[in-house]
Amino acid sequence: MSERNTVLRSLHDVGLAAWFGGSLMGAVGLNGAAKDQGDTWQAQARIASSGWARWTPVCAVAIGAHLIGTSGLLGANAARVAAQKGVAASTLAKTVLTGAALAATAYTRIAGKKIERAASDDPHDAEKSEQHPLDTGQAQHHLAYAQWAVPALTCGLIVLNALHGEQQRPAQQIHGMWQRARTLAPHLAPGEHWYPSH
Repeated sequence: MSERNTVLRSLHDVGLAAWFGGSLMGAVGLNGAAKDQGDTWQAQARIASSGWARWTPVCAVAIGAHLIGTSGLLGANAARVAAQKGVAASTLAKTVLTGAALAATAYTRIAGKKIERAASDDPHDAEKSEQHPLDTGQAQHHLAYAQWAVPALTCGLIVLNALHGEQQRPAQQIHGMWQRARTLAPHLAPGEHWYPSH
């Protein structure tokens, strides 16, 4: 319980912070600036697409760092996940939220590329857009929802991370492990304690 995993925790936390902060800044600042500066929807889309394209490689590194940290911490805390009541449930919730955030992030990039191609002045992009017609109004509407879903989901991960931190307190670990032991051995009376033999 006293083992340190500083590198893994740093990868986990810094990656998640960048993922959340970058997606929130993009949804609020970048998209807002594009609306302010663009006279037409094409101009707005080009401004926003340029900014999101610059952010994508950084976001990919942040997500990769977070996933490496998450996997490492899960392995390091596997015994506690199995033995402490409540930790498995919060870990499962965190896994589900991570998957949803990854899906939302991937969707925003795919939808963003389609809108970028539809707004482009490049003849090659125009040809592709003609081959695959796009309802730009609907696509932008869906993209806006997805771009807000990413910071919302990653914020949920931050909250669950705070919960995990609370569950690592010594008193919480002892209480959770005792509750798990009682679940596995229900014949123990509420006030009965088990002491190791010497």
